[in-house]
Amino acid sequence: MKKLTFLIALLFPVLLHAQSGKVMDNLKMDSKILKMERNYAVYLPPGYETSERSYPVLYLLHGATDNHTGWIQFGEVLHITDKAIQEGIATPMIIIMPDADTKVMGYFNVPDYNYEDFFFEEFIPHVEQKYRIKDTKRFRAVAGLSMGGGGSFMYALRHPDMFSSACPLSAYVGPLTLEQADQSMKRRNPNITDAQVKSYFENYNALNLLAKADVEKVKSVRWYIDCGDDDFLYEGNSQMHIEMRKKEIPHEYRVRDGGHRWSYWRSALPEVLRFISDSFHQN
Repeated sequence: MKKLTFLIALLFPVLLHAQSGKVMDNLKMDSKILKMERNYAVYLPPGYETSERSYPVLYLLHGATDNHTGWIQFGEVLHITDKAIQEGIATPMIIIMPDADTKVMGYFNVPDYNYEDFFFEEFIPHVEQKYRIKDTKRFRAVAGLSMGGGGSFMYALRHPDMFSSACPLSAYVGPLTLEQADQSMKRRNPNITDAQVKSYFENYNALNLLAKADVEKVKSVRWYIDCGDDDFLYEGNSQMHIEMRKKEIPHEYRVRDGGHRWSYWRSALPEVLRFISDSFHQN
């Protein structure tokens, strides 16, 4: 009996380690489109390094002023995802966290800086070749907070063939009027033209995109929208919910107690993981 107890005590740390995923947060790749080196982070699920199977993938986008380490450092993605997988809430998956803060902040194409082109033409192919990722729409999801919530909206609306589900959290849906876009963009870049402002507003305002989108294609994405009742971005998220209802686009819409802060997004992540796992398991 003493020998058995000793053996269990010896193996217990090994068993715990085997149940843990792994994060790497200083990975890099070269981008020809952006003409620079780009950072990113990865979560690999428990068992990845000892298996040969391929995994579904979640692209998890950070908010403004954060970078690719935000969800690791403040969002506790390792602990929360490990726990969700262990409890059977989520299926084992790979989580990719890009950096959208270097040089120019944002996930979209702007004059002389085509981040969206980089994301779809270079970044996704790079990571899906490097890691054992199931590279089809059914096994690919996107989620994010604040600026990254806006990225989730825009990427899934503009590329519905790429994602089985999208989960915008406390999303910045883009400037709500052309005047807002004009003021904001010219404050950051006084040389930007009126035509460039108008193009940006039409392409990167989620309400505009939804208004002109192919509804059946939008319906091919499963949607989960979550924004706190004290969040300053409540208006855009509420409007997206209303417009989706009008167009009869199925979606989950949550308004919970909380504001624009990490405690809210940490509490949202387990449900996001459950929701996208259900999408991965669709027949």
